Amino acid sequence: MVMKSAVEDEDAGWGLGVPEKMKNHANWVDITHEFKSACKDLNLGELLHDKLFGLFEAMSAIEMMDPKMDAGMIGNQVNRKVLNFEQAIKEAAIKVKDLSLPELIGIIDTCFCCLITWLEGHSLAQTVFTCLYVHNPDLIEEPALKAFALGILKVCDIAREKVNKAAVFEEEDFQAMTYGFKMASNVTDLRVTGMLKDVEDELQRKVKSTRSRQGEQRNPEVELEHQQCLALFNRIKFTRLLLTALITFTKKETSSVGEAQKLVAQAADLLSAIHSSIQYGIQSQNDTTKGDHPIMMGFEPLVNQRLLPPTFPRYAKIIKREDMVAYFGKLIERIKTVCDVINTTNLHGILDFFCEFSEQSPCVLSRSLLQATFLIDNKKVFGTHLMQDMIKDALRYFVSPPVLSYKCCLFNNHQAKDYIDSFVTHCSRPFCSLIQIHGHNRARQRDKLGHILEEFATLQDEAEKVDAALHSLLMKLEPQRQHLACLGTWILYHNLRIMIQYLLSGFELELYSMHEYYYIYWYLSEFLYAWLMSTLSRADSSQMAEERILEEQLKGRSSKKTKKKKKVRPLSKETTMSQAYQNMCAGMYKTMVALDMDGKVRKPQFELDSEQVRYEHRFAPFNSVVTPPPVHYIQFKEMSDLKKYNPPPGSADLYMAASKHFQQAKLILENLPSPDPEVNRILKVAKPNIVVMKLLAGGHKKETKFLPEFDFSAHKYFPVVKII
Repeated sequence: MVMKSAVEDEDAGWGLGVPEKMKNHANWVDITHEFKSACKDLNLGELLHDKLFGLFEAMSAIEMMDPKMDAGMIGNQVNRKVLNFEQAIKEAAIKVKDLSLPELIGIIDTCFCCLITWLEGHSLAQTVFTCLYVHNPDLIEEPALKAFALGILKVCDIAREKVNKAAVFEEEDFQAMTYGFKMASNVTDLRVTGMLKDVEDELQRKVKSTRSRQGEQRNPEVELEHQQCLALFNRIKFTRLLLTALITFTKKETSSVGEAQKLVAQAADLLSAIHSSIQYGIQSQNDTTKGDHPIMMGFEPLVNQRLLPPTFPRYAKIIKREDMVAYFGKLIERIKTVCDVINTTNLHGILDFFCEFSEQSPCVLSRSLLQATFLIDNKKVFGTHLMQDMIKDALRYFVSPPVLSYKCCLFNNHQAKDYIDSFVTHCSRPFCSLIQIHGHNRARQRDKLGHILEEFATLQDEAEKVDAALHSLLMKLEPQRQHLACLGTWILYHNLRIMIQYLLSGFELELYSMHEYYYIYWYLSEFLYAWLMSTLSRADSSQMAEERILEEQLKGRSSKKTKKKKKVRPLSKETTMSQAYQNMCAGMYKTMVALDMDGKVRKPQFELDSEQVRYEHRFAPFNSVVTPPPVHYIQFKEMSDLKKYNPPPGSADLYMAASKHFQQAKLILENLPSPDPEVNRILKVAKPNIVVMKLLAGGHKKETKFLPEFDFSAHKYFPVVKII
């Protein structure tokens, strides 16, 4: 709502005057007095509600000219004149040639800080484009600075293109708007890398000419110049390597990933030298504006203020130079990890890789590079494999369906081929979407996992129909073989994994209240993990049945006796881990029920909702899934009712039962041949919980009024229970 403060002003000096043609054809009436007197009828805090101006509009309305509400007003609050690049050159407020080495180092370091602040979700206008030099690099006469300005623009442009193409970002992750700035599009990538290389070679000559020679008395000034030249050389080289690595990610060949890995490894080697030479660059002066933006030569935080949308001011806190080097170090490590994905050959391995990578909460650029490396131009996996072939290999690995066995009569049957090809084609999009979901930030992933269950429920239905059709075909051709629940088992397995991940991620995102833990852990232990284990067992049986048939066929051809080697079952590790997870969930469920019995769980005073409403809300996405059927609240209450036992267990019995579950999880995990970090994390929770449960079962601190603490620092899904 805009209120005119005084009629006499006649909007002079606003530059927002009423157009002449509107003045001529309208009879304007001043209603200021009537408006103000009408306002007096409203009590303090009262709002007038109109169907065109509801609460949403009131919250979104901007009080114009108020610095707290209107971002455009910040520019009017500073004492200095805000100059753009051309004006700053004209008034000699900025140098475009003959810059000293400390000035160049300082400008480059601040630009790097701005680049990282942009990658962390701020706008280009408030970060990279506060550097006046990148507005028009053609006006820069200093070769090193010109090459760097073009290089940083290219890095921004390629990063923006990669993030946009991968489409795994939300508004809180990344802002892709360029505000009409040219991203050095008139210069080719090759030309920019060439310019950076020329500057690098020139600096290397300077470094060599200023370095100390044996037996020579060292001049401190020459030594300082040598260190400064070396610092600038490292920064220019780092920019070139980072840019070249990003360019190689745009190539379609798989070999380019290995090339990118080498380039980022070289860039990583320069970071310690960059960190140790930060002090050689000029430092920013104290900022006179709001926010925490460095002000130094070549930077003007308010130069783009008028380009920002008319919203509440959002301050971009530019990161410190020391943190910038640490961030680049982590970014490079993440890019190296991204490059490793091409060594993963099967679809299940790729899915696990994406899940593990996502658990580190990586930045939007590394998430996008991983997506771009996996599916090049949304056509082929790593640019070489068809998604359909990857799905067929995954089916062979998991459940060995006869239709995909070379020795089965269905393999060359046209009708069977049509069935399986149609099914695999329908699987491609949901599986690509599932992998893309793992590229989003952790909070958004959970929402999207809830939605994709609908697509997998449709696939489940189709899988069962295709299984039935293939089974009837197989019965006619090879009666000793079966094709029951092969494809259905595989889709069910993925359905269960999505459901489990959906529930577990709620702990990581701290969405559940303490009083909700018991039904979440119950659903996981008694239902989802039980289904998952029977699914893995069925898949294993299907594999073994197929292996037996193949062995018999081979025996029939060869009369030689072959020694049987004990084969490691492909799904054994996953089955073992699922057992451990199931025991951990069961232990936590029984712990929560026992704590509730002892009055140690704070429950809300339900007024507008109830436990049933909350329960149904938590499991709402599962309603679209037919198999496994969702457990409704009434069923859950019946199934978890302790009164059905005779005699009903007390809290001490439940603590002992929980202790046994944690003990069982510990035994399962300690027997694994090569424990990975996840195994060690679970053990860090299971071991203390065994002790705590035994103490509680013995009546330890039963009378204490303090509520227990749940410490999720060791593992994000299972807490260590602490009794105070």
